[in-house]
Amino acid sequence: MKKYLIITLIILAFQSCVGAQKNSELFTIYLVRHSEKDLTTNNHSNPPLTQCGEQRSENLSDFLKDVNLDVVYSTDYSRTQKTALPTALSKGLEITGYNPQELEKFSKLLIANQQDALVVGHSNTTGVLAGLLVGEEIGAFDLDIYDRVYQALIYKNSGRLQLLHTAFDCND
Repeated sequence: MKKYLIITLIILAFQSCVGAQKNSELFTIYLVRHSEKDLTTNNHSNPPLTQCGEQRSENLSDFLKDVNLDVVYSTDYSRTQKTALPTALSKGLEITGYNPQELEKFSKLLIANQQDALVVGHSNTTGVLAGLLVGEEIGAFDLDIYDRVYQALIYKNSGRLQLLHTAFDCND
């Protein structure tokens, strides 16, 4: 009889753990601005990254190497795609596009999907989107800032925001 009771308790404990994992409503979204763009190019509307920007993008991948990600999002610009690429490749993920003109709609999608994600955007969208995810008003930030990583922890549709900084320093 004891043996059956122990086996039953083990099965119930296992089912409880599996159920808790599947129904977990805690997920994390990391938001970053694209890396340094090349302002010397003739392509002013969609410039590539500088060498420093490419190095920063690799550094971002290293920064997130121990972070679980289910999806990587980027706007449809060369500089955001190239910033997201090293992390996407290291995680074996495709880059999914989003429209930076529809941040409110995109924030609702991110919350509904409940996935650990990296979102690469721009100086005028990254802070705004981070704020929308946690119910705070955050605006654009200065064009010279590249080291910010917003970490939005979302639990049951309520969020908390942490501002992290990378330690990368370009040696151009």
